[in-house]
Amino acid sequence: MSGVIVAMRRTLPSCTQLARNGLLALGATAVLVAPARASELALLHEISTFFDFNRQEIAVLATALALLGFSVVSAILLMRTRIRAAKGEARWRAEIAELQAQADRFRALLFAEPQILISWPAGDNRPQISGDTALLMPPESQQYQPQRILAFGTWLPPEPALQMDHAVDALREHGEGFLLNLTTSNGYAIEAMGRAIGGQAIVRIRELSGLRKELAETILRHKALSEETEMLRGFAAAAPWPIWAKGAKGGLGYANAAYARATEATSVADAIDRKLELLDSDDRSDMDRALNGTQAFTARLPIVIGGERRAFDVHALKVGEGSVGIAIDAGEATALRAALVRMAEAHRRTLDQLSSGVAVFDGQRRLAFYNDSYRRLWDLERAFLDGNPDDSSVLDRLRAARKLPEQPDFRAWKAKLHEAYRAVEPEKDTWYLPDGRAVSVVTTPNPEGGVTYLFDDVTESLELARRFDGLIRVQRETLDNLTEAVAVFGSNGRAQLFNPAFARMWKLSPEALKEQPHIDTVEAWCRPLFDDPNIWRTIREAITRIENRVEVPLKLERKDGSVLDCMTMPLPDGATMLTFQDISDTENVERALRERNEALETADQMKVDFVHHVSYELRSPLTTIIGFAHFLSDPVTGPLTPKQAEYLGYITASTNALLAIINNILDLATIDAGAMSLNLGSVDIRKTIEAAAEGIQDRLATDRIELKVDVDPNIGSFVGDERRVVQVLYNLLANAVGFSPPDATVGLSAGRTEHSVVFTVTDCGPGIPPDVKDKVFDWFESHSHGSRHRGAGLGLSLVRSFVELHGGKVRVDSVVGKGTTVTCDFPSDQAAHRNAAE
Repeated sequence: MSGVIVAMRRTLPSCTQLARNGLLALGATAVLVAPARASELALLHEISTFFDFNRQEIAVLATALALLGFSVVSAILLMRTRIRAAKGEARWRAEIAELQAQADRFRALLFAEPQILISWPAGDNRPQISGDTALLMPPESQQYQPQRILAFGTWLPPEPALQMDHAVDALREHGEGFLLNLTTSNGYAIEAMGRAIGGQAIVRIRELSGLRKELAETILRHKALSEETEMLRGFAAAAPWPIWAKGAKGGLGYANAAYARATEATSVADAIDRKLELLDSDDRSDMDRALNGTQAFTARLPIVIGGERRAFDVHALKVGEGSVGIAIDAGEATALRAALVRMAEAHRRTLDQLSSGVAVFDGQRRLAFYNDSYRRLWDLERAFLDGNPDDSSVLDRLRAARKLPEQPDFRAWKAKLHEAYRAVEPEKDTWYLPDGRAVSVVTTPNPEGGVTYLFDDVTESLELARRFDGLIRVQRETLDNLTEAVAVFGSNGRAQLFNPAFARMWKLSPEALKEQPHIDTVEAWCRPLFDDPNIWRTIREAITRIENRVEVPLKLERKDGSVLDCMTMPLPDGATMLTFQDISDTENVERALRERNEALETADQMKVDFVHHVSYELRSPLTTIIGFAHFLSDPVTGPLTPKQAEYLGYITASTNALLAIINNILDLATIDAGAMSLNLGSVDIRKTIEAAAEGIQDRLATDRIELKVDVDPNIGSFVGDERRVVQVLYNLLANAVGFSPPDATVGLSAGRTEHSVVFTVTDCGPGIPPDVKDKVFDWFESHSHGSRHRGAGLGLSLVRSFVELHGGKVRVDSVVGKGTTVTCDFPSDQAAHRNAAE
């Protein structure tokens, strides 16, 4: 035996080689003596070439393998010696048992810690699995099921399982090794390592515990921290704001490119080497004091960059022994804040000029703004208002001074008024004060919270409305109690007014007359009693005539034997009044005729006086008002107070509006009669647009509407009636402004086509419903559709009439809720148009 040991020591170069040869010898012996264990011993040989142990592990394993190898070789030599010597089977079996015990001890040493070995021999897809499968399988599947180990998804989450699949495939197909730190589904931290050894792919899976686990977690945290640091450095380097970091002694330790540019350094390294500072010494001292005290510093400071002084928001924070800081350009924000302040002041100055009282309360219901009209309206002290009182305090003071409407439950009334703070839409109300005044109140919720109150003293306007209503009632009663039949027809030929005597005389239905029938329809109804076509033609001409409108007396001898005296009387507004008087008795008796004649003359004089009175009531006061308004507005008559000037402006605007309505009616009647003629000439398109826009400047300013004009500077001119074209554009713009909400935009554009000039007016009002769209060009069709627009309904009728008189066309495109576009197409050559018409 000693000779065998000496021979082995001489032939084996090292302990490691001895261990490996020992494993091979053990495998050969196992094949001979124990076929059932041959695969495991072969796996042990593969494992001996697989593990990459450290030096201490190699020494221990080498010693164990050397002893084992020595025992195996000794056993083999001894067995051969015994065979040759034929010592007997009993001793041979005892040595095999000893060899088996040594193999078991080696296996126990190999699997001293929980781990699993999986090997794939070359050219064989059937893996060999050894180890503790309980390490990976869930508790309910911890029976020894080797094949389930290869289904990584059964013991790994989806993403690590996919990563493991790819790593094993790369190992088996290309021999690429791997080392992965994973966490199983049951919470174990494991290490999976794969290597290609001796033509086999071997994977070892073992649990990471204790120091190894902490080391792996530390490596992962270090890697994540490194990635995070690189990302933060990349962000700081690319940031457009100067960023810096200083050490414990205040020296510059880091700066980005923006800092270098701000300090006019050639590079970041140059800024750090030269220790260039972004802030001046005083600001740095303030920042250092703040960092030493509160560990944070925030201030808006002036910094000179590139010779320009700009405002920056500087933020600095103490970090460890040093500090970090950033400077963000606040120049634009400062400019915007200054512009906002200027705009707010401009709005305040504008509101101060309004005659309406304005009071703005903020979200806390405290007075944020008031104008002088508000103070004068309620006679409140400036000191009280300047103290920003809350809404309830103002109402309580007004109630104490008896300047609010008397209420049985003041608290409930005030609570209802304060619902405006939670409302969405404006509310309008009228307060009737104890002193006899009537005040219109509009409460508008503010988008940023709070309420804006708008107060107007409407006492005088309500009084005028009451007087006007009273006058209308008196005139109505007068007509209704006349014995004569009276009917008034408008210039469009429709019945506008009639008294009961007219319906009784012609046996007509009052309900039918209320539908404003045309004179042709009334004639058809009256023909059973009187069918003289000449007289009816005279009546129709008297009603529809535009020029040379005169009184026309007529005598009607009806089929029932009665005789009527008829008179057509033109009225100042273009309407015509017809009066009918039954004079049958005067035809029967001469005496009665003379007496009746005198009575008729008296009645006729009464009718003339009445017509003159109505004419005077409508035309003469209007002329007088216009004349005196112009006279009062002349500086020669003396200065006016602001309130007088305001009222005079209202008077002038109203009379001009009434005069415009009368002129529009006359124009429509003239066109309808075919008596309108155009004064053709060269029309400068740009000047025409400017003239039309000039006429609505006051309304644009009042409603805060912007007029956007889009015209080619070289658009030139076309042939037409310049006055009528301006009238068309003015009516379109006035209509668009009337339907547009405040702060909206109205567009006017002009363009040329091959044979025409096209004007387009666009608004963003409520739009025109489809059922109303076909009626917008009819006379006296006026629909507000929820807007502020009020009018006689003649503007669009004039537009279409004048455009068609030029040979053009008008088109209306409208979408409800989005606005309306009106397009007028004028032919550029009137001569060609007239030749084509002929």
